[in-house]
Amino acid sequence: MKYIILICFIAAFASIICGFVLEVEYSEKLIGFGVLGLFLVAFPMFAYYRWKDKNVKDYMLTKENLDKMRESQKSKKY
Repeated sequence: MKYIILICFIAAFASIICGFVLEVEYSEKLIGFGVLGLFLVAFPMFAYYRWKDKNVKDYMLTKENLDKMRESQKSKKY
């Protein structure tokens, strides 16, 4: 999965660079497809890959998590 994400990122970035560098009639389409590839393919795959085994409740600001943060701050001060 990591290599597929890397290949998608490189392909989208290369498409954007080619759109800026090449003087062809479809250079704006190259830039557009590169941006779409980044935001509709590469980033969602990256986000899924990084979050697939994580518990979302660990990162939410609930009362329990806020209390844990306050307790850890108190212990660091002393």
